[in-house]
Amino acid sequence: MNEKKAVKIWKLMVDRNLCIGAASCIAVAPTGFELDAENKAVLRRKVGPPSSDETRREDLEDQAIDDETLLLAAKSCPTQAIIVYNEEGEQIYP
Repeated sequence: MNEKKAVKIWKLMVDRNLCIGAASCIAVAPTGFELDAENKAVLRRKVGPPSSDETRREDLEDQAIDDETLLLAAKSCPTQAIIVYNEEGEQIYP
């Protein structure tokens, strides 16, 4: 049997040029994302304002949200605007 390796997310970011404000990421992970004044997705952080900039997993406001849910939120984006990196710093999505 082929075991699926658990995804370990290190950081995420939102490409504001690709984001169209579809809010599918919010539907999947409402405690991880929100829309800003420009109707672009931003990551909810523990400290500082929500941002689309690179955000480390440990800096997200909701520490209970699991990596699989964050990855599903990224995959739900119709324009693939959410970029996900693993612990080695490699881009794993898209």
